[in-house]
Amino acid sequence: MTETRPLAVIVLAAGQGTRMKSPLPKVLHPVGGRPILGAILEAASALGPQRTIVVVGPRQAEVAAFAAAKGAAAAVQDPPHGTGHAAQCALPALEGFAGEVLILYGDTPLLTAETLTRLVAAKAGAALALLGFTPDDPGPYGRLILDADGGLVKIVEAKDASAEERAVRLCNAGGFVLDAGLLRELLGELTADNAQGEYYLTDIVTGARRRGLKAVAFDAPADDVMGVNSQQERAAAEAVFQARARAAHMAAGVMLADPATVYFSADTAIGPGTAIGQNVVFGPGVSIAAGVTIKPFCHLEGVSVAAGATIGPFARLRPGSVIGEDVHIGNFVETKAATLEKGAKANHLTYLGDVSVGAGANIGAGTITCNYDGFFKHRTEIGAGAFVGSNTALVAPVRIGAGASIGAGSTITKDVAADALALERSAQSEKPGWAARFRALMGARKAAAAKKD
Repeated sequence: MTETRPLAVIVLAAGQGTRMKSPLPKVLHPVGGRPILGAILEAASALGPQRTIVVVGPRQAEVAAFAAAKGAAAAVQDPPHGTGHAAQCALPALEGFAGEVLILYGDTPLLTAETLTRLVAAKAGAALALLGFTPDDPGPYGRLILDADGGLVKIVEAKDASAEERAVRLCNAGGFVLDAGLLRELLGELTADNAQGEYYLTDIVTGARRRGLKAVAFDAPADDVMGVNSQQERAAAEAVFQARARAAHMAAGVMLADPATVYFSADTAIGPGTAIGQNVVFGPGVSIAAGVTIKPFCHLEGVSVAAGATIGPFARLRPGSVIGEDVHIGNFVETKAATLEKGAKANHLTYLGDVSVGAGANIGAGTITCNYDGFFKHRTEIGAGAFVGSNTALVAPVRIGAGASIGAGSTITKDVAADALALERSAQSEKPGWAARFRALMGARKAAAAKKD
């Protein structure tokens, strides 16, 4: 039985991403509702690395902070001198580590833990394993040249390849796995003797072969190693992510009325038997139980929804919302930091922010919780079985007791006792015949004005 060696991960994320044409660092651009770097770190974490190092640029404090939040150390490459130099910058963080090192590029958001596991396994019997792929169009990619035994001989850039080498379809995807000690040796031998004056990480293959060591290539799924260097490529990666997510959710028993119009985040969790209508967007942090109905044109982010609930159509559930069993959230209803307990209903045209709604309570159309005074947020509490009439404003902080009723059109500024009726509206007055007299007067004025014209 082969003993599993300790693993360290290096992610090269110091690129400036100028082709993104965005002030946001390239590796923090989202795919599937999470930063590209987050996707890579999550995939790598499944392998249980003892150390993870992210190489960042000199003005990438945001990237370093994100890496730290994910439990990774940051190594700064300043100034940048190529991918080999970036890997060299990570070596101090590997001081004292003995084991395998997995080196990844920070612009591949679709990498999976399965592919990385297979790459590490592919190194068995070799000194170095390289991540490769077979694209539909290998034209611009470096070719991986293998010997008769399947060993990796060299990497040839497309512009330097002969006609025979260009015919090779197995291409370089950029990731490596090799022993930490060997990595230190090979990186120490790199030179910048090339037109760009940079240290290339790919030259470690030549260094390994020069030692008579075996190198191999693992042919990964092309989508897994899709790189993102422009907004167009980011959108292409997003499309692949969404296609994967839709297939996975449907395979798990989720019903999608029109899969192409439903958008998921990487952490979206949905129970079987849930039915999702057209044009629904799941932002990060959404958990949906089994047997929920989400009607068309809804947007959910940072929420949990319990079994039997019905959402939408045209509903927006914002972060901090907790929707209980059999709750109804209807059309043009918005919730934020709202807890609705079992059987509560808010079926139309309502804003529920910073509020708790008890079981079985009914919230009438046009109700709003006035939760913000311009400086602070305040909470509203609505008891179980309460009835809030249409077009009611609940000015927080305020508490509506269990079983209480609020008359339509009221502005409630004081607590309402359980089982009480609260009304707040001006007295209605009536002037008999006024409307008829007004119509006659205004009709005459309009006719006179028409004659003058």
